[in-house]
Amino acid sequence: MLAASQIRPVIHISERHSSINLSCPAKITSLGLRHLIQKVYLPEAKTHRVLSPVKQSKLFVLDTEDGHPSASVSEEEATEIPVPNNESSTFLSKWSPPKYLWRGLSVLILTGQVITRTIKGKIHWKNTLQQLERVGPKSVGVCLLTSAFVGMAFTIQFVREFTRLGLNRSVGGVLALAFSRELSPVVTSIVVAGRIGSAFAAELGTMQVSEQTDTLRVLGANPVDYLVTPRVLASCIALPFLTLMCFTVGMASSALLADSVYGISINIILDSAQRALRSWDIISAMIKSQVFGAIISVVSCCMGCYDIGRELETR
Repeated sequence: MLAASQIRPVIHISERHSSINLSCPAKITSLGLRHLIQKVYLPEAKTHRVLSPVKQSKLFVLDTEDGHPSASVSEEEATEIPVPNNESSTFLSKWSPPKYLWRGLSVLILTGQVITRTIKGKIHWKNTLQQLERVGPKSVGVCLLTSAFVGMAFTIQFVREFTRLGLNRSVGGVLALAFSRELSPVVTSIVVAGRIGSAFAAELGTMQVSEQTDTLRVLGANPVDYLVTPRVLASCIALPFLTLMCFTVGMASSALLADSVYGISINIILDSAQRALRSWDIISAMIKSQVFGAIISVVSCCMGCYDIGRELETR
């Protein structure tokens, strides 16, 4: 290799040969951008063209046959230069609210819209009746079957212990209170949430992706009035009646199992249930189921409109 004092930088365009033939290797220094025109140090008598982009490094050696870098890079330099940030970093600048906070806020906003539109009387009754038929009669079979099996399982758990203690006449009252206060509203709400809530979310998410909600806005109709409010009202109306039916079926299955397996008469169970139950127990069960229905429908519609719709749009 020649010394730096004996050579000078030359860039010459030759029209005779497309390839580069060098008689001696040359040093190339590149300290600028990633792709630069190489500065080739050659003797004064020889002129060649070298226009190949190279990586940012300290030392390259050109091959004398084809003119391309053939030696390995001795040391890699950093490709990114840190930019000083003059802004003071605080906790609020680094903190981003979690996703569930935005979801909760969107649910609250949608709940307020539904309440406001319902008070103003802007309800699409035809859609409400269609959704009521869907939530009520079409969900009866699943709810009753689930309630019957839950009642039998609950009876097996505690009737045997009551029989050992000689508390046969208290079995009906315990069953009635357990079903009216807790089991019937919760079981009905779980079944409706799994069957109807998922359907609400999927439908509204599909409508959001296919721009049907935008079409309603263009036509001057509010999507909350046309899509969300009927579903919320249908759930609030249907769930109390489903809860009453589940309570009846659960008590009947428990009484039959207690009579056939443990020998406790059905009349004893019904008499004990009548003495233990109060009217407020039934009313509270219906209120609970109504609240559960409103929560299930609002959350399902909100997740369908905002989360599922946006996820499908990004695909």
